[in-house]
Amino acid sequence: MIDPMDKVEQTAREVGRRLRSARLGAGLTLADVAGRAGVSEGFLSKLERGHSNASIANLLQLTDVVGLGLDELFGGGATPARTRVSIHRGQAREFLEVAATGYLWRSLGGGAPLDRLEVFHLVFPAKARMEAMVSHPGQEHCYVLSGEVRFLVGEEQHRLKAGDSIFIDSRQPHRAENAGRGKAHMLMAVTKSTETLEAADWWRLATSAQAKEAQP
Repeated sequence: MIDPMDKVEQTAREVGRRLRSARLGAGLTLADVAGRAGVSEGFLSKLERGHSNASIANLLQLTDVVGLGLDELFGGGATPARTRVSIHRGQAREFLEVAATGYLWRSLGGGAPLDRLEVFHLVFPAKARMEAMVSHPGQEHCYVLSGEVRFLVGEEQHRLKAGDSIFIDSRQPHRAENAGRGKAHMLMAVTKSTETLEAADWWRLATSAQAKEAQP
């Protein structure tokens, strides 16, 4: 029987290795990536060596900077330049856990370099939550499948129940958290900016103070 902690450590090492490989392949230094992603060089160095874990917000920022999709980061598979047809059947794709956070996610489509849309199935744990507000080009639509989710956009708060959804301009600082007693499931579709072919700066933290909170 595999020790769950060994699996978490193995995943952290593999994620770190792939981040470093992508960074070097893009000709970027630790300082380059850390600066653009809003994290410290020390945090990024530890992450690449598998000695630290990252939040969903951090991972989305980092993969955007080095040109990786989350599927590539966790699965390591080759990604085409643009998706033509992609079928995802039932439970064929397992949920992946962002180490030490309790959040689960799986990609339902998109994410190739020239795709303008990426769709995720997110699971919010009952207790943990992300504190940082994020902001990035593009738009997003979030549909609550089950449970309750509190969606914060700027100074506004919106409590969403199963069947409710929200559509926002993602340049506004925003975040989502579990608002119920049990797990909450949410379908999220995120678009890149229509003004550029470059990958969107996803989930950039709204302030430097919040960026520091995400660092170890």
